[in-house]
Amino acid sequence: MGSEGNRGQTAEHFPSDLHATGAGRDDRSLISGAVAGELGSDFFYPMPQWITKLVAKVQLAGSKTTAECNLRFERDPIFINNEWHESTSGKKFPTYNPSTLEKICDIEEGDKPDVDNAVEAAKAAFQRGSPWRQMGAPSRGRLLHKLADLLERDRVILATLETMDTGKPFLQAYFIDLEGCIKTLRYYAGWADKIQGRTIPVDENFVCFTRHEPMGVCGAITPWNFPLLMLVWKMAPALCCGNTLVIKPAEQTPLTSLYIGSLIKEVGFPPGVVNIVPGYGPTAGAAISTHDNIDKIAFTGSTKVGKLIKEAASKSNLKRVTLELGGKNPCIVCADADLDLAVECAHQGVFFNQGQCCTAASRVFVEEQIYPEFVKRSVEFAKKRLVGDPFDARTEQGPQIDQKQFDKILELIESGKKEGAKLECGGLAIEDRGLFIKPTVFSEVTDNMRIAKEEVQYKSPEFYLHLPRQMGKKEIFGPVQPIMKFKSIEEVIRRANSTEYGLTAAVFTKNLDRALALASALQSGTVWINCYNALYAQAPFGGFKMSGNGRELGEYALAEYTEVKTVTIKLSQKSP
Repeated sequence: MGSEGNRGQTAEHFPSDLHATGAGRDDRSLISGAVAGELGSDFFYPMPQWITKLVAKVQLAGSKTTAECNLRFERDPIFINNEWHESTSGKKFPTYNPSTLEKICDIEEGDKPDVDNAVEAAKAAFQRGSPWRQMGAPSRGRLLHKLADLLERDRVILATLETMDTGKPFLQAYFIDLEGCIKTLRYYAGWADKIQGRTIPVDENFVCFTRHEPMGVCGAITPWNFPLLMLVWKMAPALCCGNTLVIKPAEQTPLTSLYIGSLIKEVGFPPGVVNIVPGYGPTAGAAISTHDNIDKIAFTGSTKVGKLIKEAASKSNLKRVTLELGGKNPCIVCADADLDLAVECAHQGVFFNQGQCCTAASRVFVEEQIYPEFVKRSVEFAKKRLVGDPFDARTEQGPQIDQKQFDKILELIESGKKEGAKLECGGLAIEDRGLFIKPTVFSEVTDNMRIAKEEVQYKSPEFYLHLPRQMGKKEIFGPVQPIMKFKSIEEVIRRANSTEYGLTAAVFTKNLDRALALASALQSGTVWINCYNALYAQAPFGGFKMSGNGRELGEYALAEYTEVKTVTIKLSQKSP
């Protein structure tokens, strides 16, 4: 494996520094060497040939254990009480490789009875006197560190499964997604024995203090675009605080979540602490949202589904809800910006992960003095972006997740053409490759065009078939960059904020006063200045307005998984 220094660089700035961190098109030998170090002497360069071999084994094995690849899947992949179970209904559903459109394997389809069983196990594990509740905070931290160790050990396998299931480039999964998971686990492992209350001065004969206690059984519903990373963002703080979990991974991408189940058992977490129930939104997801014995739910996905989950929570037991939802994120480039940096960051900001990212820079505002040059350079970047097999080390962009999303992206591209935007490049599918779309850049875009105003989140339609049609707009989650121009700072602030979303924003300028003024004025949960997608386990992440409630990551996330209890003691008035 590569040195700690190299690994530390690759994930510090989420994708914007990808080209310069040992994960770019010119560093294939370094990457292959890092992977070879993890596999030992049986690995032979070049990496793509080995990956093809591993993928064939994984596909052949389906959900059965393969010792040579160290795969952990069992025959019945519903993970409850540290055991593997068949679904109560006996139903299964397939998961597909979006690169080849071939079925990888069948997964047990969890439903309400399976969720009930998982909640029962999680509730039992949280009872006073249970092994989990009796475990000291330092021991919880050690378990999280051990889990991070196993992710390090099985990093190649997890990255391979993530690439197979999502279509994202292997190098992204290995150097960014897995690195983010490992760092997040270690960060919260360190917090486990540092969660503390306060002593509060009150009347003379009273002592008052607070305790921060675990909430209980927490539900987690994760998305398909970053399946493992978003799972860890929820699981790590929840376990750090002493909660138990019932997890439903996205039905499109359940493989890495199920693999984590085996690692949970291997590490030594007591039975029932972590339970994983794959299934569909209207069944397993709805059962978690409405369950009276789930005390808190965390969800990453579309705003529409987030509304349904919050409604379900209010109609059941008023469970606490954390929502990380969609965004229509402005990226503002001022005339004095470092143009090379701004073009590259805006490019990575929108095309990273095939454009399937809630933080995507989907509204690029460029000051009119530099607009023509910015567009020219952006087109050059887009034309050079390599689209293809995600297991090829040169690939920068893989396929879209499925046919429905693929069709929606192409339909939105057509709307941009019809509404008068100038198609600078792309705009077409790669005809001989299934669900691959060429990186697309539009200029002369105005705020009223669909490509400029529609929110960038994909949704699983089965979850909310009953949702009223008038709620929200159509959505896109793909490799499309709309570039707009602006004349003044006040104008761009008004336009950037003229949306019901407020997840992220970015500003590129050399003027610190202007940067801070924009950061203050923009209605977003995160503002990046002269960078993009710079995400850290230590820094809170979440949205304003309809981009969500609560925060993930950082110390702030601990408040989402604890209840504050006030204890007041009346002292004896006798003299000591």
